[in-house]
Amino acid sequence: MKKFIALIFFSGLILNIHAQKPEETEDWSRKPEVVTPGKGMLPPSDAIVLYGGAGDLDKWESEREGPAKWTAGEELTVAARAGGIKTRQSFGDMQLHIEWRSPAEVKGDGQGRGNSGIFLMGKYEVQVLDSYNNLTYYNGQAGSIYKQIIPLVNATLPPGEWQAYDIIFKAPVFNEDGSKKSSPYVTVIHNGVLIQNHVEILGTTEYIGAPKQTAHPAKLPISLQDHGNPVSYRNIWVRPL
Repeated sequence: MKKFIALIFFSGLILNIHAQKPEETEDWSRKPEVVTPGKGMLPPSDAIVLYGGAGDLDKWESEREGPAKWTAGEELTVAARAGGIKTRQSFGDMQLHIEWRSPAEVKGDGQGRGNSGIFLMGKYEVQVLDSYNNLTYYNGQAGSIYKQIIPLVNATLPPGEWQAYDIIFKAPVFNEDGSKKSSPYVTVIHNGVLIQNHVEILGTTEYIGAPKQTAHPAKLPISLQDHGNPVSYRNIWVRPL
């Protein structure tokens, strides 16, 4: 009897499968755009190049108003005490590629060694720091979401070597009354190694105190921090998502 019931069940399953046509599960609703991947240091064809090494700072301005005052050439280098810089264009959800280098000559330790930062929307910091044999609090080392989330591993290269961050960022969404509808999320790949795996950002980056959850526009500039150390950047591009 059990074999008979099983036979009926499998026969029904086979009939059901054959009753459905393959095209019923095909999706033609959205044709993916063709994007040419970059080779070597070239960005993909649909990227917005924010700094390509030609000494052009037209896409950046000072956080203190006026033109950006960092040293610009084949690479973009922090000019100590000149203040941070920010993009003239605003972004929300994005894929960001940025390469950075801490000074080859090691000076200081902890947070005083090769310190800078990448502020997504000008509010959420992915830490830049020389964390090669350099002890500091773990949620402040390279690749941390500063003062919030410790990276999974330390993938930092020695001082003076170029390093890369590939960042996938999902911007927060706020309700009309200013309350938070959804948190920001970020994934960070450091030198090809996953160090932040779609983690929830708890709020704005604060040096002292807890993160703040304050409503802001859906798109804001990316900013780079002047922390007094001559950290250099190059090959910066972004793909709005």
